[in-house]
Amino acid sequence: MFWVASLALPNLLSAQQGTSVADFQTKSGAALTAPQPLAIRSETIHPDTNGSGAFAQPAADGVAATSAAPSGPQPIAVLNLAAESASAPELAMADGGRAQVKEIYLDREAPIKQELIIEGLVSYGNYKIFASGYDEKLFTAGVEYDRHCWGHFLGSEMDYVAEVLPFVLLDKPLKTNIYGSPSYPIDASKADRQYVPGFGISPIGFRWQWRSAKKVRPYLEAKGGLLVFTKKVPSTEATYENFSLQSGTGLQVMMSQKWGLRLGLFGDFHFSNAFIVPINPGLDVMNANLGLSYHF
Repeated sequence: MFWVASLALPNLLSAQQGTSVADFQTKSGAALTAPQPLAIRSETIHPDTNGSGAFAQPAADGVAATSAAPSGPQPIAVLNLAAESASAPELAMADGGRAQVKEIYLDREAPIKQELIIEGLVSYGNYKIFASGYDEKLFTAGVEYDRHCWGHFLGSEMDYVAEVLPFVLLDKPLKTNIYGSPSYPIDASKADRQYVPGFGISPIGFRWQWRSAKKVRPYLEAKGGLLVFTKKVPSTEATYENFSLQSGTGLQVMMSQKWGLRLGLFGDFHFSNAFIVPINPGLDVMNANLGLSYHF
């Protein structure tokens, strides 16, 4: 259940998060009468709910409790231990002994944190471990979605990751052998280039991020999906569709509460057709990437 209580008050001054009911003080110096914090389960405190001019509170450990209502405008303030530990309410105080409660979470966790990242990737080298393609470069751009919903692992925050790449461009030799390497004469083949556009999607992935409350946050991530090109790559004996696997490490540097800069220091981008046809040359490229993240 999510509760929002607000009073239209002029000249509101924000207080620090983590303020409890017992900490309420007015800026004019007058103390705001309020009951001591209780482990309130699911109810709210309403003024004069029992007709006696007192705050009626739910029972704590089977004991009913009330407190005298202060004169003048009445605040509505609700806290419970679960809400206080999960996400302390944001409280604001105003002159005249009046209070405003902007957001309070009762008997539920804070909203799941999410990120959208606009990113680009540039490859800078090939190696032959799981693929035979060579002298080819890959460029991508798209949007990544991160959802902080998989708890913690090895001291890191573990996130679900998905990605859409509307821009994919493969820079390759025009003439290659069946394994995706430049054909002979090699020097002439390397000089004669071909650019093949494509599209990519990675519906499943994860990210481990450490130091999630700090400004600089190292991470490891992996994503799997599909790449589709307008021609058969990395050789004419391969396929239009290829399965992709990405892995990488980097840093996220927070520039504000909502915005961050993603610096992919080193990554591997692999794609191949998994032998859905007899020839499976595949390609492995080393890459770096850069992204701008929005947190919500």
